[in-house]
Amino acid sequence: MPAAGERSAARREATGRRLARFAALRGGAGRGGRGGGGGTARPGPARPGRAGRPRRGAKLSRRELPLGVRYHVFVDPPGPKIGNGGSTLHVLRCLEDLYGDKWTSFIVLLIHSGGYSQRLPNASALGKIFTALPFGDPIYQMLELKLAMYIDFPSHMKPGILITCSDDIELYSTGVTETITFDKPGFTALAHPSDLTVGTTHGVFVLDPSSFSGRGGLEYTSCHHFLHKPDIETMRQCGAVCIRGNCSQLSSSGDHNNSEMDSECVYTDSIFYIDHSIAKQLLTFYKQMGTLCCEIDAYGDFLQALGPGATQDYTKNTSNVTTEESQLVEVRQKLYSLLKGTALNVIVLNNSKFYHIGTTQEYLFHFTSDSKLKFELDLLSVAFSISSDKAKTLDQSTSIIQSILEPGCFVGPGSVIEYSRIGPEVSVGKSSIISGSYINLKVDIPSNCFLSSLSVKINNQVKYVSMVFSVEDDLKKSVKSLSDIHSLHFFGVSLLECLDLWGIEVSHQLFSNESTRLGLWTARIFPACSTLSESVRLSLQMLNSVQHMSAFKLNGFKLLSVEEMLTYKDVEDMLKFRKQIYDEIRLQR
Repeated sequence: MPAAGERSAARREATGRRLARFAALRGGAGRGGRGGGGGTARPGPARPGRAGRPRRGAKLSRRELPLGVRYHVFVDPPGPKIGNGGSTLHVLRCLEDLYGDKWTSFIVLLIHSGGYSQRLPNASALGKIFTALPFGDPIYQMLELKLAMYIDFPSHMKPGILITCSDDIELYSTGVTETITFDKPGFTALAHPSDLTVGTTHGVFVLDPSSFSGRGGLEYTSCHHFLHKPDIETMRQCGAVCIRGNCSQLSSSGDHNNSEMDSECVYTDSIFYIDHSIAKQLLTFYKQMGTLCCEIDAYGDFLQALGPGATQDYTKNTSNVTTEESQLVEVRQKLYSLLKGTALNVIVLNNSKFYHIGTTQEYLFHFTSDSKLKFELDLLSVAFSISSDKAKTLDQSTSIIQSILEPGCFVGPGSVIEYSRIGPEVSVGKSSIISGSYINLKVDIPSNCFLSSLSVKINNQVKYVSMVFSVEDDLKKSVKSLSDIHSLHFFGVSLLECLDLWGIEVSHQLFSNESTRLGLWTARIFPACSTLSESVRLSLQMLNSVQHMSAFKLNGFKLLSVEEMLTYKDVEDMLKFRKQIYDEIRLQR
């Protein structure tokens, strides 16, 4: 097996080739799939169409996407959250409504935009699919990268649906004569060698050892059964743990010496394909169900039903579910009955690397500190930005994306600045995220700070709100009682203490979600302002008051929660600000 450096270099070369091929197609005629052209269908978070459709139009008009392809943005139906599995079913119905029986001749790439993105809230307003990446002119976003990385697939794919998420990057290299082909009935998934700890937060394949060696660039095999976010003991007991480079030696539970531990891996999931016969079965199931009232996971709830070793034990396991709805177990059992006995074909990419960018910590690490991803994807420290020599940065571990840094400002190591204008008297600490903001005051922004500004429209008036947190704050955490909000923390300080400093009364009216989930996500604490820079100033003053335990009263302001900011978001105005930055950079270049 080639050395790690050689494998990484091969991934870099293959990635560069795909990006070059995609760059040649940007703004040109894309080659469609058989029988009607390739399609990109993208269900997203709560009411995503408001963000997705303007972005799609802007990208096409700026010739950032291949033309001649059908692009659709589909919104989840109103009502309860239905998860990416429910969204997948809904998209199938939308395609049938649009094209009738013709849709079964299409090759479709279905990209899930992401939910509320509470762990990476700078992606909440527009969706993770539009996460900016630190390379390209104009800047690549996750959408373009996905299209580029899968550019070789359609010509070796039978009509069907290729399903992926928008918060991960898969880089891979195969042999010169090896081809990734999606032509088998049922499900076909890509598999990547990963450390065992990675497997605990992803799907893990228990592969058929008789048809799999772990050598070479690419292997076709079958999956005995699929584990969803298993613990390490379960991986061992089920025979999922392999020895790198020799996966016929499957590990079982027992003692392992350190050298063996260093070479152990499991094969984890990323994207999967379904042929149209399966897609039609799922669509019929969706129609029979009527209205879905629970979250279905396209990975956990579809793939765990597959393979000869599948059992329905998982249908009652709700440990990985944030909200357990009464319908969930029933829906899982019906899906299991529908899909059991269906083959799960696996394409093992032995020289591949899976990068997850779904949290603030992962985002900061991969964009600023991860030397492997920087090398393989050729990420830049300053990408499509204006940053003079007088704008000071400590080293190359910053990531400046489509932003303007005025002379005299300072950005600490490990920080990401995107779609922002940073004034000359601004100092940004290390490991911080600044998104969509205009900062034109004299200020020291502390390390580990998350600052993201949104335009909102309330009563037909455009206002601006800036959310500020620590990159380590838990925006998903919630409590059920006002007496428990002391357990919520803002920048390491109890929310109860912060509210006292800000002069905000503790009551059920403090929270926007009808007081069912009390947390940082639903707390009405951020002031709506008439200008973008003013909203940034006030939010930073809120943070300063907490850090110095000094009062800063928010009386008289209309306060919004992050949840409400997303409800009232004005996508067109946010895109207008981004375009102003884009035009100024383009003019100066």
